[in-house]
Amino acid sequence: MTQSATHAASRYYDARPGIRLFRLALAAIQRLWPALAVRAAYRLFATPLPLRLLRARTRWGNDWRIESWPFESAGLTLYSPAQAGSGPTALLVHGWGGHAGQMRPMAQALLERGMRPVILELPAHGRSAGSSSTLPQFTRAIEYVCARLHQQGHDVQLAVAHSLGANALAQAASRGLDATRLVLLAPPASPYEFTRMFAQVFGLKESVRASMQRRIEAREGILMKRFEPATVGPRIGAPTLVVHDRGDAVNRFADGEAFASAIANARLIATDGLGHRKLLQDPRVLQQVVAFAAVD
Repeated sequence: MTQSATHAASRYYDARPGIRLFRLALAAIQRLWPALAVRAAYRLFATPLPLRLLRARTRWGNDWRIESWPFESAGLTLYSPAQAGSGPTALLVHGWGGHAGQMRPMAQALLERGMRPVILELPAHGRSAGSSSTLPQFTRAIEYVCARLHQQGHDVQLAVAHSLGANALAQAASRGLDATRLVLLAPPASPYEFTRMFAQVFGLKESVRASMQRRIEAREGILMKRFEPATVGPRIGAPTLVVHDRGDAVNRFADGEAFASAIANARLIATDGLGHRKLLQDPRVLQQVVAFAAVD
């Protein structure tokens, strides 16, 4: 876990109303009532920030169709061009705390090359119902949407995901996701490291952090280690493009390298100066992804 990643996480939480007060309360609770501290930490860890009510909602014109799908105890929102042709489908997925609007430049670039982009907004993000989510739920949502699209006659030729969404996409692909090609944008290599970073930011004892991790794993029925490159990579057969910025302060460049090394048919594109999110709209990155999608 790098110092820059810890600073990024600290800024992420410090910028949210009431979080500093919650940090002080959590530090006190773990001394007096550890079990309650575990439950409270789990709830915060599983809550995308900023809360939906505090987010600026992206405006979508009449040229985009918005659908709401029920999913588990929450919901999903799908965005697709109203006038999309019959070209191959590309599924686009944002990351933790993100929203569909971040994937719109990528969708537009693919649309202009004849593809049918579909942007997935995950549970508790954007317009989608729910107040909390997890990485395993991200994975299940991607699998469900791909299956539904296939049922509707839309084969997913390309699946693109950012950050934690990329981690979920890799896991889904390792379990047989029906997608011809994959693009992983700034993926994190270890969910376990995120729990450590979260614990450091909030001053949690290791015993509380470990209990929170076990609580997540027990509820979701999967161990965090199952999401790491060494585990998922060898089971991914689809050609894969990994794009990661060397100066990414959220997910280390080494994380992208780890995925590229673990996946047999993977190629790594390293960028400079784009950080964690600017690569989602950088013309050069968009061009590389479009070219990758167009390869027969």
